[in-house]
Amino acid sequence: MPLAEALAFEPKQSPLNHVSQTVKYNDLTYTVQPRFNYELYGVVVSKRVHQADYKGSLHGLSEDYLNVADLCVVWGENTNPKILKHFTFSNGQFTCQYQTRSETAWQAFNPNQLSNNHVLSVNKSVRKTLAEANIGDQIVLRGYLADYTNPKGYLRKTSITRTDTGNGACETIWVEQASIIDTMISPWRIMLWISLVVFVFLLGLYIRQPIQAHYYR
Repeated sequence: MPLAEALAFEPKQSPLNHVSQTVKYNDLTYTVQPRFNYELYGVVVSKRVHQADYKGSLHGLSEDYLNVADLCVVWGENTNPKILKHFTFSNGQFTCQYQTRSETAWQAFNPNQLSNNHVLSVNKSVRKTLAEANIGDQIVLRGYLADYTNPKGYLRKTSITRTDTGNGACETIWVEQASIIDTMISPWRIMLWISLVVFVFLLGLYIRQPIQAHYYR
């Protein structure tokens, strides 16, 4: 799968001067404070869709329905398949972890070209795209880095640099535009589509069969 040229560049971040705004979702009110304009091109290496597991999760308990999903992405040197194939990535409820058994791959990996992104939106189309982005997909997110407060008064602040680590190092992005610019073609996805085509074909044959009456005595 060819990589988009924009994946070679760092995320674009520029100052802005926006006042805080209140937004409503699920009949709840959130306060969003924009910090910086932001544009990110990256490859999804791990994800967690929060709207799929709100029940019993920390997001559900805190009524944080604005955070659609967390997308862990890489860009730049880290998109090199020769490096990525040696790593495994995973998302917790607020975190992204990565590991490898290859010392060579570890030394080649640039931790400043990975980010775990708490993505926020109330737009149905954008939320759908964010939820559908899969591992290996090349994506672009446009909006702004923002702090926000949930209905219970909890403030989540965004990172404003790619060089920090640990607690508070995640980017919180209010997403106004989200696109999947290329999709990874994997054997699993190929088999999924083949199975779907075969199912539709067999269903069509079944529907076209003449109806036969059966009588039971």
